[in-house]
Amino acid sequence: MKRLIIIVEGATEQEFVNQYLLPYLNTFGIYNVTPIEITTNRQLKKRGGFVNYEHLRKDIIKALYDNYYVTTFVDFFRIPTNCPKYSNNSANVDKMQDAINADIDNSKFFSYIQLHEFEALLFSDIKGFEYIIDNDDKAIKEVEKIMKKYPNPEDINNNPQTAPSKRILSIHPSYEKVADGNLAIDEIGMNKILEKNPRFKAWVDKIIETLS
Repeated sequence: MKRLIIIVEGATEQEFVNQYLLPYLNTFGIYNVTPIEITTNRQLKKRGGFVNYEHLRKDIIKALYDNYYVTTFVDFFRIPTNCPKYSNNSANVDKMQDAINADIDNSKFFSYIQLHEFEALLFSDIKGFEYIIDNDDKAIKEVEKIMKKYPNPEDINNNPQTAPSKRILSIHPSYEKVADGNLAIDEIGMNKILEKNPRFKAWVDKIIETLS
């Protein structure tokens, strides 16, 4: 029986996988998937935060040693500079994924880096923002402008001031990543997210292909 570990960047991504991605995979008869946060300190058992590629690499190798299939769910935004060939590939997420795959070099592993960060998925449908930004027509109009400018949410750029999360905070300063992010996803639904985010869909399709 094939089992998959998804190594995620933090609590938001872990919650998203548990609450939304896993039920979607269940519809394909896939149940053996577990998300775990990156281990940042093994002695103190600390998890969460993609600040060092070696942390991620150790988790990947351990899961592969335990006979799991392994993938990742981390952000391209502020990706650690010690990722493989960072200086050559820092502007190209697909080349960065290829570099990580080459570094691990195991047929049971395939990397996925979210372009540019988890919050990009929230721009898949205005419904999510209408739910978390209640009674603020001006803020909703600002979100609509962004969505019209970037029909593909994955194209929202990763400039430190204009990354998806920064855009949300500028419109809705009380935004809370874990709570609000997943409440918005609940309103949007997986089907709309897959429809609007082709790279994300390709990763989900890869998971289904691998475990079927």
